[in-house]
Amino acid sequence: MQLTIIKIGGNVVDNPTLRENFLNDFAQIPSPKILVHGGGKIATQVAVKLDVETVMVEGRRITDKAMLDVVTMVYGGLVNKTLVAQLQSRGVNTIGLTGADAGVILSKKRPVKEIDYGFVGDIEKVDNVFIDSLLKQNLVPVFAPLTYDKEGNMLNTNADTQAQAIAVAMAKDYEVNLVYCFEKKGVLTDVDDDNSVIRVLKKDYYAQLKSEGVIHTGMIPKLDNAFKAIAEGVLQVTICHAAEVRLAVNEGTAGTKII
Repeated sequence: MQLTIIKIGGNVVDNPTLRENFLNDFAQIPSPKILVHGGGKIATQVAVKLDVETVMVEGRRITDKAMLDVVTMVYGGLVNKTLVAQLQSRGVNTIGLTGADAGVILSKKRPVKEIDYGFVGDIEKVDNVFIDSLLKQNLVPVFAPLTYDKEGNMLNTNADTQAQAIAVAMAKDYEVNLVYCFEKKGVLTDVDDDNSVIRVLKKDYYAQLKSEGVIHTGMIPKLDNAFKAIAEGVLQVTICHAAEVRLAVNEGTAGTKII
């Protein structure tokens, strides 16, 4: 049986028009399906109101205890439950989850090396049996980018990595199609030209583009996750614009395919 897992980035969550259009399209994608969402700028905006300093290192949020409270409220509450409610209104019977709910995604706190990221989680285990039980009840899980550890801490967790870990776990029982949706039409050779989409990206070409500096910064961890998913049993990975998700899922004619 096929399973579609879609990850939407914070830039989609933040943009009301992009978000509404995406949710309309997601509602039309046949089940079983799973949605994983990022947090976007909303956590930063709430942190400002609460006088909590935002510190970013190489695009990653440093999550001290005060910021952990913010992202738990925003990602697990405001963003997650808003998406759940909006999908319910479209006839999609959803259930909003963090990794702590039913112990579905266990992580460990990232060890301190050059940088102390604080309460950031590296995923250790995904309970595919529990997720499968939800799918069999015709529920659509909507995952916030939060997990937990054995000490009872909530942990801020990269949503791209979370989507990849869920996809790999579910690949034991499903033919998994993992789709990363964001604000670009795919992996581009020119970030300013949406017509420069690479339709098929193999690992050797990816290595070449990285060495040449064509692919850099935030795209690297996204693509590393994509290739890791393929290597660990996920059937197909696509990176596409949120507005083209139905084309990517139903027809395979949008975005960049990772092989």
